[in-house]
Amino acid sequence: MSNQNQLAIIQKDITDSVNHKLNDLQKEGLVIPPKYNASNALKSAFFKLQETKDKSGRPALEVCTKESIANSLLDMVVQGLSPAKTQCYFVVYGTQLKMERSYFGTQAVLKRLTNVKDIWANVIFEGDVFDYEIDGGREKLLKHETNFLNRDKDILGAYAVVKTNDDEEILTVMTRKEIDIAWGQSKTSQGVHKKFPQEMAKRTVINRAAKAYINTSDDSDLLVDAINRSTENEYENERKEVNPEYEAQKEIEQKANQEVIDIKRNEPLRKQSEIIDVTEGNQASTQQRNKETQQEDLVNSKANGPNW
Repeated sequence: MSNQNQLAIIQKDITDSVNHKLNDLQKEGLVIPPKYNASNALKSAFFKLQETKDKSGRPALEVCTKESIANSLLDMVVQGLSPAKTQCYFVVYGTQLKMERSYFGTQAVLKRLTNVKDIWANVIFEGDVFDYEIDGGREKLLKHETNFLNRDKDILGAYAVVKTNDDEEILTVMTRKEIDIAWGQSKTSQGVHKKFPQEMAKRTVINRAAKAYINTSDDSDLLVDAINRSTENEYENERKEVNPEYEAQKEIEQKANQEVIDIKRNEPLRKQSEIIDVTEGNQASTQQRNKETQQEDLVNSKANGPNW
């Protein structure tokens, strides 16, 4: 069988599975943008995937698991994004394919939220006049004056504004140091940040504004989960937890996310009711750890004698 025929079979398998799962999610309440054509977006995505390669130059469709490809495409469709509009792109990490949003993609996603009218970001350059205040516990933009020639000067920071349907403007500000720290945790090549610092600074501050706003919205959990996953795909794990219960729960969640879609020919996707509930198992393991800890404390107390 030729490589072209193999790619066609892979594309059909994954596209059918994504469409099947998408139909299930729509029955559960997911709303797709009225002007968004999921089929066209999937075709565009596969065209981009044929050009996507890993660090060794191997094609993504050959090295990445079908499950990770399907999950990336599903997250893309759930958020209503299109690679043809440069709203998202795909990156290979080992055998896993990850979908990441562009600056335009995050703007498009935020505008899908029920209470968002608009969102924009600006860069603060050396020589600019920038002032903001804390009003009622929230940051509020007072002034930003700039000059055309300042664009060639050093970047001092950036800010994003989310405008709600009530015309409230929610400000998020980042200093250059905060931006550099975020870039340091990014999985993306640092060369991109150096080559396009202005656009990457806008993207970083918009991602932070989006994260804060999305997690306090009343929108569908299905949409919010897809948005958060795409944001997290770009960064390394920011927090190193010493709590074993947190780490165990995090590992379970990550494994669960990798199994959203089961790609097997001629077999139906798993139903929502068939997803394993890990809560009971977590409680049992926690009780076991507590019991072991109590036994260890008892042994230590006997060895050390009474504590007066």
